[in-house]
Amino acid sequence: MVNQIARRLLTLIPVLVVVGITTFVLGHLTPGDPAAVMAGDSATPEQVERIRHALGLDLPLPVQLTTWAGRVVQGNLGDSIFMKEPVGQAILQRVEPTGLLTLLSLFFAILIGVPAGIIAAVRRNSWIDRLAMGISLAGVCIPSFWLGILLILLFAVFLHLLPAAGYVSLSEDPAACLRYLLMPAFSLGLAHAAFLARITRSSMLEVLHEDYVRTARSKGLGKTAVLIRHAFPNVLVPVLTVIGNSTAALLSGAVTTEVVFTLPGIGRMMIQSIARRDYPVIQGVVLCVAVVYVLVNLAVDIAYVFVDPRIRQGER
Repeated sequence: MVNQIARRLLTLIPVLVVVGITTFVLGHLTPGDPAAVMAGDSATPEQVERIRHALGLDLPLPVQLTTWAGRVVQGNLGDSIFMKEPVGQAILQRVEPTGLLTLLSLFFAILIGVPAGIIAAVRRNSWIDRLAMGISLAGVCIPSFWLGILLILLFAVFLHLLPAAGYVSLSEDPAACLRYLLMPAFSLGLAHAAFLARITRSSMLEVLHEDYVRTARSKGLGKTAVLIRHAFPNVLVPVLTVIGNSTAALLSGAVTTEVVFTLPGIGRMMIQSIARRDYPVIQGVVLCVAVVYVLVNLAVDIAYVFVDPRIRQGER
């Protein structure tokens, strides 16, 4: 177990190297000049060039890459060109909205997706199955930002039950923070709930036809006991895989949702940084997302060991 964790942590190094170099090169090859944006439309070429020199953007790309990589190794992601603050500090200031949005979205995904998938499998080919799979198909197809706009129209404009946009810190007012996050979390979590429901259904259908499930039924166990004690534990591996992928995707894919609901999260900062060619912020956020992906996958691998005895026996 310890060796597996160590191996996965070691894979983080080449992943970060490839992600860092790719992001750096693509960012600098994208059309646009942050120095020109900072100088304004009325600036002279000499003024733009002075800003470029002050920011180090006039240096060759290999020199810039080497300088940036040296800072990253020391734990310094650099300073934002436009926000005039360290990139690490800017990311930390926006972790709370994105993190809470991810957790609440994942909660909705699991709460809706897993029970829907189990019920659809148990009631296979019934109207409940068709309804659940139809809703899940709609959830996969509907863009989260469009669903978010519909939720704003319904619950904010017409019913006046929830705020349309904005954010209140959890430390300032937990209840208000939850009210601001309900709509974006539901709109973001529905697509993942739909995919989770389909995976849960297909996995449960395979398990329900296994010999040990039929044996449990022949012993006189009730349907609920068979599902909870024998069937569902053997569905957890693919379900955990989907949950892990959803967690990483939610952390990095909440961009449009944060823009629609004006949440001051990492995704919104990323969009603003791309528009302004704020290279240090773009590179820092992408690196952090890569680290999250590796760590989430590591956590899922560790969870496999606890939910599947066969994996524990294989390690021995």
